[in-house]
Amino acid sequence: MVIGVDTHKDVHAAALTSHGAMLATASFPTTITGYQQLLSWAHGFGDTVVAGVEGTGSWGAGLTRFLRSEGITVIEVNRPNRAMRRRWGKSDTVDAEAAARAVISGQATVVPKTADGSMEAMRYFKLAKDSAVKSRTQAINQLKGVLVNGDPALREQLTGLSTRAQVRHCANLEPAAAGAAITASRRTLRLLAQRIEHLTTEIRELERLITAEVQAAAPKLLDLFGVGHDSAATLLIAAGDNPDRLTGEASFAALCGVSPIEHLSGKTQRRRLNRGGNRQANAALFRIALTRLRADPRTRAYVQRRTTDGRSTRDILRCLERYIAREIFKVMTATGMPATT
Repeated sequence: MVIGVDTHKDVHAAALTSHGAMLATASFPTTITGYQQLLSWAHGFGDTVVAGVEGTGSWGAGLTRFLRSEGITVIEVNRPNRAMRRRWGKSDTVDAEAAARAVISGQATVVPKTADGSMEAMRYFKLAKDSAVKSRTQAINQLKGVLVNGDPALREQLTGLSTRAQVRHCANLEPAAAGAAITASRRTLRLLAQRIEHLTTEIRELERLITAEVQAAAPKLLDLFGVGHDSAATLLIAAGDNPDRLTGEASFAALCGVSPIEHLSGKTQRRRLNRGGNRQANAALFRIALTRLRADPRTRAYVQRRTTDGRSTRDILRCLERYIAREIFKVMTATGMPATT
């Protein structure tokens, strides 16, 4: 017995099929009571239930955790492609039925993240940190803009100082007996500087929490050349709390978008970059590769050798990211994170 669920913020639509035959459809609220009603409704058609759920990492995260806690096998389902939508239309019921049929046909086989352990905690910390970094950057740009257009005497006084020194000075500015515009600019500078200092303290605290989670989950990951706490956290979050859902290092590379894609057509025979996968994890591997290109002798020797062989820079980077993904996966699985081969 297979149910397909199209998840939304307030209501989940479910379709139930058996061997491809539609039996019934229904909608349930996104509450604990609604989840229980959905499960009872599905059990009314059979004891063994497999659920194909759209959006297991967003609107369907709560339902996914509930179903797994009840012993239900959950399969992650992508939304229907555009060709199917043009053919069958778009509605919650149609999407729910498509999710169920994707499981039955074998098109959907991915086990979703459990999102109930240290990796999920790390994800929350990193979410808050990234938001704080973005807000601090915006505040710094605004402070510099006010300095340019504000009090000329203050601008001359702060010219040549580092950003940190400018922020420290502006945070302690006293009101000045000047025109309305100058007074307002000085008050704005003080408020912006105090906001920057607060965000800096918040970022440092979140970095400490993230580093502690990384060291607890995979301490040897930080020993790898070019792998900092931020990149390590991003890659661990991509793997999730149940990395055993990955079938091996090739699966992890595909998840990070660094697995080679065959591009064969006529006389053209080559492999190209994979533009899919988790883009944050892909960016983390790219940053590690750039760091090694600048300072790792082994990587620089490899690049020189492949360049002599006629490889392009893009191909060399793709190969480097693939090797780094393999190295990181081995470290993650060697430090207690389960995985199958």
